[in-house]
Amino acid sequence: MSTPRLTLGLPKGSLQQATVRLFERAGFKIHIGERSYAPAIDDPELSPLLLRAQEMSRYVEQGVLDCGITGNDWVLENGSSVERVARLVYAKQTTQPVRWVLAVPAGSPIRRLEDLEGKRIATELVNVTRAALRARKIGASVEFSWGATEGKVRAGLVDAIVELTETGQTLIANGLRIVETICESTTQLIANPSALRDPWKRRKIESLTTLLSGAVEAEGKVGLKLNVAQRNLKRVMDVLPAMKRPTVSQLWARDGGDPWWAVEVVIEEQQVKRLVPKLKEAGACDIIEYPLNKVIH
Repeated sequence: MSTPRLTLGLPKGSLQQATVRLFERAGFKIHIGERSYAPAIDDPELSPLLLRAQEMSRYVEQGVLDCGITGNDWVLENGSSVERVARLVYAKQTTQPVRWVLAVPAGSPIRRLEDLEGKRIATELVNVTRAALRARKIGASVEFSWGATEGKVRAGLVDAIVELTETGQTLIANGLRIVETICESTTQLIANPSALRDPWKRRKIESLTTLLSGAVEAEGKVGLKLNVAQRNLKRVMDVLPAMKRPTVSQLWARDGGDPWWAVEVVIEEQQVKRLVPKLKEAGACDIIEYPLNKVIH
């Protein structure tokens, strides 16, 4: 009997390497050939395929793919009927959603969306932009942009653009001013509803979701182990943060003296340099910091 397989879409382009690293932290090894669109993965139950994030939701909706990774913006743009299974935050990304914003030259008289009546807008996110204008009853022309969108508005080819940004600083640096946010987006694991109705595929998608979400949760966190004498335990616990509660277990005392305890906790990596000196001052010793691949609640 052949091994059942789950077809999985991986985003090609800007998210490709970050996706491979996320899967590695989740426990998978992925190899992508230089010209290959069918990566190799060390799980015989997964059949991955590289596709642009912009078109991923269409193939998931059609059932060509059982599931895939893409931005929620492209699900909206394509009007795809898919299930959003999990939100994924990649390494070095902010936990805040990215934004598609309407921007104009800094000296433009356009101050609000209504000022775009009769104007021209360039964007890759055409359908979402048109929907936002319709909702406000604004008659503006929206044209698809293949790229170099910022240059078009600066050259006067269009009156405004709708562009993707995290902080808005790049737009400002290019002499543009943000007028309004059109939509927000996060990276998502999406699935075909029919695939979720299949018991085997649903279990496989849920298993994949658990591992990927665990890798996302571990991003930016480390584990700390330390030993502390009974007399110092309260002081150490008072300075030690934890996601829930630290794990505390008693150590074997050879001479029957003051009891010692082993404490283990997961913390934000950025807290380590501030926290370790305080722990040592409070009486902790044998402090060990170790990296985390997954944190599964």
